[in-house]
Amino acid sequence: MTFAMEEPGLPSAEDTGPGHVAIIMDGNGRWAQERGLPRTEGHRRGVDAVRRTVQAAMELGLTHLTLFSFSSENWSRPKAEIRDLFGLMRMFVRRDLADLHKHGVRINVIGSREGLENDVLKMIDDAVALTKDNDGLVLTIAFNYGARDEIARAARKIAEQVEQGALSAEDVTQETVAANLDTADLPDPNLLIRTSGELRLSNFLLWQLAYAEFVFVDTYWPDFNRDTLEGAIAEYQQRSRRFGGVTARSTA
Repeated sequence: MTFAMEEPGLPSAEDTGPGHVAIIMDGNGRWAQERGLPRTEGHRRGVDAVRRTVQAAMELGLTHLTLFSFSSENWSRPKAEIRDLFGLMRMFVRRDLADLHKHGVRINVIGSREGLENDVLKMIDDAVALTKDNDGLVLTIAFNYGARDEIARAARKIAEQVEQGALSAEDVTQETVAANLDTADLPDPNLLIRTSGELRLSNFLLWQLAYAEFVFVDTYWPDFNRDTLEGAIAEYQQRSRRFGGVTARSTA
């Protein structure tokens, strides 16, 4: 697929909106079920929504886009569905990586490597290596990811540093924890969007979303498009972000 750039319909997010948007892509199965289609078709249409969203993110001037692609809890799904999901990921990389690279997108993948097949690991590593010097949109894919697992892995790394004498317990700060997370090189998201009407985080970026604005939309992920993204950004732009303080108009 070729990513054709269009004139943005809103002021760029770079100037007036969130620089980093994270999305929980939810509702593929229900989208398919309501149409009498197999769940696989919902996932396939979900890949199309990823393409639309990446293009819209570039057009709107986002600097970072993080997508929750495959949860560490998704291993409990039927084996056939997991196989289809991995097949769609392989297809997306084969079809779209060259265009993403051409448009300066830098690919980043977070999550555990445990349990992933060697060809998937190589595909991830090759995509990251190919795009590592790009200076456009940073597209982070949370794959085989769970936030509690990420925090536990960070805690183990810090404990090892303390055991080795490279760090003292008194030196462990919030910054220390953040530096040992999968997202150490990324800014925290400003805006979280979850599709399909669900109102929970589902173990996604629990540390990083501490001060993010949340926007929940009823749209199923396969129907997500630029208009949906613009609507979420517009809602974000109406919010007062105080980070624990007060605004000039508020004494609360």
